[in-house]
Amino acid sequence: MRYLTIAAFAVLAASIGATLVAQAPLTATPPRVATPQAAANTTDVKERYVGSLACQRCHAPTFERWSHTRMANVVTDPKVNPGAVLGDFSKPNPLVTFRLDDVAFLYGTKWKQRYFLRRGNDFYPAPVQWDVTNRVWRPYFVQPNTDWWVTHYPAQAGDNTGRPTGPLCDGCHSTNYDVQTRQVTEWNVGCEKCHGPGSEHVLRPSRANIIDPSRLDSVRATDTCLQCHSQGEPLKNPVNGQYYDWPVGFHQGLNLKDFWKLEEHRLGETTFTHFAEGTAHKNRMQANDFVGSLMYRRGVTCFSCHDPHGSPNNADLVKPAQQMCLTCHGPNSPNGPRAASIEAHTHHGPGSRGSECVECHMPKVAQTIADVNVRSHTFKFITPSESGLYKIPNPCVSCHTTQTNDWATQTLKTWADVSPWRVQ
Repeated sequence: MRYLTIAAFAVLAASIGATLVAQAPLTATPPRVATPQAAANTTDVKERYVGSLACQRCHAPTFERWSHTRMANVVTDPKVNPGAVLGDFSKPNPLVTFRLDDVAFLYGTKWKQRYFLRRGNDFYPAPVQWDVTNRVWRPYFVQPNTDWWVTHYPAQAGDNTGRPTGPLCDGCHSTNYDVQTRQVTEWNVGCEKCHGPGSEHVLRPSRANIIDPSRLDSVRATDTCLQCHSQGEPLKNPVNGQYYDWPVGFHQGLNLKDFWKLEEHRLGETTFTHFAEGTAHKNRMQANDFVGSLMYRRGVTCFSCHDPHGSPNNADLVKPAQQMCLTCHGPNSPNGPRAASIEAHTHHGPGSRGSECVECHMPKVAQTIADVNVRSHTFKFITPSESGLYKIPNPCVSCHTTQTNDWATQTLKTWADVSPWRVQ
């Protein structure tokens, strides 16, 4: 597997023009072949990837913004960018059984950081991870009876040497990962991860020969993000004798439904992935939540709220969170809330945490590491009574930590604008 650094890509970018001139005209539409898997694995498709630096010439401002996003820096070579190392390697720790010099890749910078060690033709996660929020080392080992793939990669507790990142991680941490050669066009979420193979567009720039997700229907547009921000399983597994935890063969321009299925959930059943009422309770399940939401049914897409090319706001939101919500949900709006003011709707003071839309409609219930949770994407209000029935945290007592679900239910019933049937 090769790692193409920015420096290496500079050489590649310089040669792209000459290479493309020599090629026969290519189509931005996937070739017509018998099966989706075959369409995705033809040499013709793979050779049409050119890397993100080829986009910089015409899209310099967008490229510059994107280059600073977490998408563009999911995995990092610590030798190339030592400043990305967050874990404390300065003093001995019994959990840390490797040296920083042994690390081939870092993964993550926001909630947790994991460390990939190279062995043979693949990479393997170290058995520890750095908790960014709490600034401590924690063990990293996927336990039995959790992810569906664990039975296919059995291991002794604390030993990840039999769990390669190629089939389990790298398809989402790179652009155009080749399962045959274990090589990539580039590491990280590059332009072509979302826009599809770009060689013809580089040769003859036109809207007709590149995919713009914002011009797709809302389902296909959301699938751009769903391919990685979801818990699921490929329809075809194993591939070449290995089980993959990402949609092998899919690239933008094909239908994700031909490659991927979402994790199933049965109402009333608490699992590794879901609370009993259906909300996701682990990270990387934003799309599992979202496709069941009213927002999704109304045609809202991920990039209605998030700018994948980067923004100064948390989570690359188009606007700060409260402003983002109020773009469509102002007082007395037909979209809700049906109240004269936000405070009249929330029954909390102006500027308080209780009047922030996301605190009630996107509570932090999905675990990412230890006691650190990320926000739900169902956008529904989880009532205290649901907490009692399904053991899912609700935003009322998650904030009012000294109170009970019964207290919260009785309080909600005193709010004249809240239907008693929704909170009984």
